[in-house]
Amino acid sequence: MKKEIVAKKGFQAIGPYSQGITIGDLIFISGNIGIDPKTNDFVKGGIQEQTRQTIKNIEETLKAAGATLQNILKTNVYLQDFNDFAKMNEEYAKFFEKPYPTRATVQVARLPKDALIEIECIAYKSFHHGQHRESGCCGECC
Repeated sequence: MKKEIVAKKGFQAIGPYSQGITIGDLIFISGNIGIDPKTNDFVKGGIQEQTRQTIKNIEETLKAAGATLQNILKTNVYLQDFNDFAKMNEEYAKFFEKPYPTRATVQVARLPKDALIEIECIAYKSFHHGQHRESGCCGECC
């Protein structure tokens, strides 16, 4: 059964969609942009600042689902201008460790609210030693 993720500290959905959905061990996070949830405005600066805030917004939704950035399996990155790729990539790399999530990066004609970047992702819920799923053992302790 799917369950909605609501991150009170995260960027709130601006349309008829959920911030995220969990189903089983999978977490699907909707596209996020570089808006500061405290001000509801874009962060000051350019692509690096918007990339940083976008990832922080994703991180808040993941926290609400009981996960971290390290649980991300795949991201899709949408850029308003592909000339921003190097600067986006530099900032993006600060948030992830090997093995890095898989990723697709594309330039699009326009993003919500004229954002410079939007990122969506798929992650998984991790279970720590001794925790059990409803369907059985976590596989590490039995």
